[in-house]
Parts: sequence; structure tokens; C-alpha cells
Amino acid sequence: MVLPGCYDALGARLIEQAGFDAAYMTGFGTTASLLGRPDVGLLGMSEMVDNARRIASAIDVPLVADADTGYGNQINVIRTVQAYERAGVGGIHIEDQILPKKCGHMENKQVVPTDEMVAKVAAASSARNDPDFVLIARTDARAPLGLDEALRRAERCLQAGADVLFVEALQGEDEIALVAKEFEGVPLLFNWAEGGKTPPLTYDTIAELGFAMILMPIGTMLSAVTAMQAFLARLKADGTPAAFVDELMPFATFTDTIGLPEIIDLERRFAG
Repeated sequence: MVLPGCYDALGARLIEQAGFDAAYMTGFGTTASLLGRPDVGLLGMSEMVDNARRIASAIDVPLVADADTGYGNQINVIRTVQAYERAGVGGIHIEDQILPKKCGHMENKQVVPTDEMVAKVAAASSARNDPDFVLIARTDARAPLGLDEALRRAERCLQAGADVLFVEALQGEDEIALVAKEFEGVPLLFNWAEGGKTPPLTYDTIAELGFAMILMPIGTMLSAVTAMQAFLARLKADGTPAAFVDELMPFATFTDTIGLPEIIDLERRFAG
């Protein structure tokens, strides 16, 4: 299953309209869109859940959301799981970084002791009310402690109740293949971070290795920023958008995309 990343409800609607079966709320993109800042642990649980709630309410397909470190100890993790569930999210991933955490493809990450992460996963698993709520355990141990330690942590998290394993920022096809071999038959997540540390394998290769989920977390954001910068540069140069307005999505098409026809139908249905 391929899950493109989104950071707002509009992006989630576009993902659903494109025919994807699920969407992913990226913490990297959420931080960038809400604060205009990098993903270095600046957002708290309430802000992330609030964004997830808006996104989940805009689509009918499942939403998987970044839940960072769970925002505290085991007790905080229980609250985090319950808050995301109430927000309508179908699953989350929690990670083993220390606070303040960083994007998984940044440098100088540090992780908590294994037992602390395992306790969080166990607490998260027990906190679920919906048996279909998917708990993804992410370890960032590959960078600071090596692949062997990352594999050990992933195994402990699986035993503690994780549904899916997410070994972040693998560096090389041999490492990716080793993770797939070590956890054959276990649902695995592949983070196809656009421009990140992990090699950009093809869909067929990832599927053949046995990965169940593929995140494409920031491509929508990067493409949107590229387009907005190009628009603003031309607007600054010309003073008005008159010369290139025909290159933009027509206004009527955009209002159709965000559901205006549905609103019109409701107005007619419930007209006084």
C-alpha cells in the first residue's frame, strides 16, 4: 500500500481523488506548514492531533499519522493513542528518539534506551479501543547505534505489541534486504523519503522484498513549494499574474475539486 504524505486537508483530498487507498500525515510537512520551521520537535501532541483531526474529517480513506515520540512517557503515550483514535486516525507511528526529536533523515539523532521504547509500545498497544487501529513502531537507532541494534529494537517492539515495524533511514539496498529477511512475514513499512538517506527503490522491488506499506512523505509538499516559488517569482517580476494566469488551474475547476458541487446540492436539498 502506497501512502502519499499530506500536511493539510486539501492535500488529503487530492490524494483520495487520485485514487490512493490511504493517506499519511507527515510531521515534517505539518511542522513546515504550521510554523514554517524544520521538523525538530517544535510541535506538541495537541497541535499534531488537531491537524490530524482536520485531515481525517476531509477524507473517507484511512489516515496514518506521525505521532513522533508519543509526547512523553508511557502514560503520555496512552493519552496520545486515545487522542489520535478520537480524531479519526486509522494508525500512528511512534519512535524511539529523545526529545527534542528530529526528522528521521537529519543528522545527529539520539535514541532512548531500548526498554523505554518497548514500554511505550506496550502502553500504546494496550491503550487502543479500536482493534483495527494500527500501531507502527519506528526505530531511529540505525544512525546512532548501527543496524544490528536497530534490528534488536524492532524485534522487541514487535513482541511488545506493534503491528508494523518501521526501521528508519536505512542506507543501502543490502540493509533494506536484511531488514526484510530478518522480519519475513511481519508487516514492514518502507519510508521512501524523497531526497532522504534511503535508496529510491522501485515499487516492484519494495513489494518483492515483502514490505507492506510505502510512505512517500514529502513529495506533495516539495512539489507545492516549487510551484509556489515559481508563481511568486513571476508575480514579483511582472507585478500581476495576468501573463501566466492561463497556466494555473481554472477557478471553477478548483472549486469543484474542493467540493463546491456537493455544497450546491445540499443547498438545493434543504432550501427553505
